[in-house]
Amino acid sequence: MTVRFTKQGARVAATNIVVDPNVVIKVAGEKTVIGIGQRKKVKKTDGLYVKAAGIMPRFVKEVTSKNPQNIKAGDKLTVSVFEPGDEVKITGTTKGKGFAGGVKRWGFHGGPKTHGQSDRHRAPGSIGAGTTPGRVYKGKHMAGHMGSARITINGLEVIDVDTVNNLLTVKGAVPGARNGFLIIEKVGKVKGYTPPPPPNEEKQAEKEAEAEAEAKSKEAQEEPTQSGVSEPLKEKEAENAE
Repeated sequence: MTVRFTKQGARVAATNIVVDPNVVIKVAGEKTVIGIGQRKKVKKTDGLYVKAAGIMPRFVKEVTSKNPQNIKAGDKLTVSVFEPGDEVKITGTTKGKGFAGGVKRWGFHGGPKTHGQSDRHRAPGSIGAGTTPGRVYKGKHMAGHMGSARITINGLEVIDVDTVNNLLTVKGAVPGARNGFLIIEKVGKVKGYTPPPPPNEEKQAEKEAEAEAEAKSKEAQEEPTQSGVSEPLKEKEAENAE
């Protein structure tokens, strides 16, 4: 992760994602098969992918395309499909933590450390199963494998797009460890987003505004009245008369 600063000086946490070109392997109606990466070992049965994309991709995914007529096998989808201000949802696999107890996995309080308790300070306590119903309910929070789960984070905002280095910067964190595989889906535009003006136009607008303000101030200082006497002279005469 990294940080970015807004124009107002606010510090924003962000994540840089390397988006390698996705190769279109097959187009079948609205369904499009895309691949990314390259396997070290290629089997003879992988001829379809090698023939279509020229490589055997490491990851293959079928997606729905709105304009399939504009896509053909062999095309490459780059990071340029995204723009600053886009809202995306990102799917990934979280970090694996192995077998964890209830305190670490679910935030259990644990048992008392005093009053004769010697080894209950990290115990889960009662699991609520008596004669009725005579079983443990499904989904009961207990010790078990933690992490390595596939989750999706919604509402992430694209801050910056670097087409030269294939970098996509999003606001906030994404699931998984470094060098993990992510699926990025474009949802739409972030509500209330206004794109910043280009740097040249912004500087030009600032210069024009400063020049206009200076011109108005000069006009206010030098503007003569009906009697031919400027406002500053009138004020001085009024002070002397008092």
